[in-house]
Amino acid sequence: MSRLARLLPDRFTLYLICTVIIASIVPAHGQGVVIFGWITNIAVGLLFFLHGARLSREAIIAGLTHWKLHLTIFSATFLMFPLLGLALKPVLEPLVTPELYLGILFLCCLPATVQSAIAFTSMARGNVPAAVCSASASSLLGIFLTPLLVGTVVANAGSAPISFDAVGKIMLQLLLPFVLGQFARRWIGAWVHKRKAMLKFVDQGSILLVVYTAFSEAINEGLWSTTPIPALVGLVVCCAVILALALGLSAVAGKLLGFNDEQIKTGLLVGVIGNTYAGSAMIGLTAVLDEAKPGDRILLVSFGSGAGSDAFALRVTDAITERQGRAPKTRDYIARRSVIDYAMYARLRGKLVME
Repeated sequence: MSRLARLLPDRFTLYLICTVIIASIVPAHGQGVVIFGWITNIAVGLLFFLHGARLSREAIIAGLTHWKLHLTIFSATFLMFPLLGLALKPVLEPLVTPELYLGILFLCCLPATVQSAIAFTSMARGNVPAAVCSASASSLLGIFLTPLLVGTVVANAGSAPISFDAVGKIMLQLLLPFVLGQFARRWIGAWVHKRKAMLKFVDQGSILLVVYTAFSEAINEGLWSTTPIPALVGLVVCCAVILALALGLSAVAGKLLGFNDEQIKTGLLVGVIGNTYAGSAMIGLTAVLDEAKPGDRILLVSFGSGAGSDAFALRVTDAITERQGRAPKTRDYIARRSVIDYAMYARLRGKLVME
């Protein structure tokens, strides 16, 4: 039964389907298009503001320097997808109209929208700091690379113009709210951390708004009347095949490059509480032990600049199951923490003497 449940669509997928149905029945018209456009822009800006307030500066720097991840994403975006679209053309084009497959090729040359990359990464509890950096860089690179790719991949497409206006829009709508969120983190960071349900609502809501406005535009342009139903079914099949192959190739590339987030994400808390220096390894270990099972192996490695490194190989015994419930979990302690600035820390530690 559990295996069957995994094959069923999750709740958010059902939300997406319902959004498409609503847009098909009640699409935004006239002034409604403008209103929903503004609402969508505000939701996307709020998404970046909240993530800016939630992420620590150390986590963002770690995300920026995660070069293997960024190289993989750029390669998948600007090499793998266009090549997949071209390679599968003889097989998939008969399923749709030539015009629709031209659109598929164009889609293969585009980077993902930054808001969807951040929202989906957040919902999957992935590396949000790296996603912010990589998705933003992909969008900026896409302004220059996509026109070149379209001219190369799409036959007779010519050279598409490069829109420098898009750079300003990305800076204003995405990066500016993120920077403002970072600035406000000292005041609202802890509050945002405690509002996971609110952050999830904004993550999912921004995606649903984007889908609704885009699908409404397609409906207003006569999607159902100008496109045969068999071609739409074929379009779904084409997108599913390309996506499945892309995910499979990405997973293989990740393993070849040594990615295995499941092994390290439980004990990697620097993105949540910042760099605790000497205490980092032990805090990470306590978080791992909270979820460890008998027989698990744990590699604990501490490292300090110029201070050497110690490594410990641990094996979890059966006693872990009876001891895990004796105290609150590390994540519980983190969830109820109070964030203070350095001035308050210095006062509490007696480093500042008031006269």
